[in-house]
Amino acid sequence: MKTSYEADVVAWASEQARLIRAGRFDQLDLAHIAEEIEDVGKSEQRELASRMAVLLAHILKWKFQPQKRSVSWTLTIKEQRRLLVRRIQKTPSLGPMLVDPEWIDEIWVDAKALAEKETGLDIGAFPEVCPWDMAHVLTEDWLPE
Repeated sequence: MKTSYEADVVAWASEQARLIRAGRFDQLDLAHIAEEIEDVGKSEQRELASRMAVLLAHILKWKFQPQKRSVSWTLTIKEQRRLLVRRIQKTPSLGPMLVDPEWIDEIWVDAKALAEKETGLDIGAFPEVCPWDMAHVLTEDWLPE
């Protein structure tokens, strides 16, 4: 029985997988399969962006609120770095994003908004553009002076 992509995407995906394994390629919903494959890449990009924004927000907190530095902040910075490096190693095609000025600008806006929310500092207190190279940001034990 053919399951509609719009009605139940999980059942649809299982059905498409069964069809592929059975070699019944003529019955595949190719348009939606292509869409789902593209979404996998977008999901990886969103995860990278989200983790980088959290890392940068914590680095901002570290720099702009030195009196509030804590073990928790340090652990979050280390954990986000570890997960980002692992994600880039497992998905090398994400690496070029780390030097894409537009992507960095978008992530920086998110990081500043998060840091503003968590610190109570006005967003204008933070640099307009990210002052750090992403290679440094991802370097173990690196923190801004």
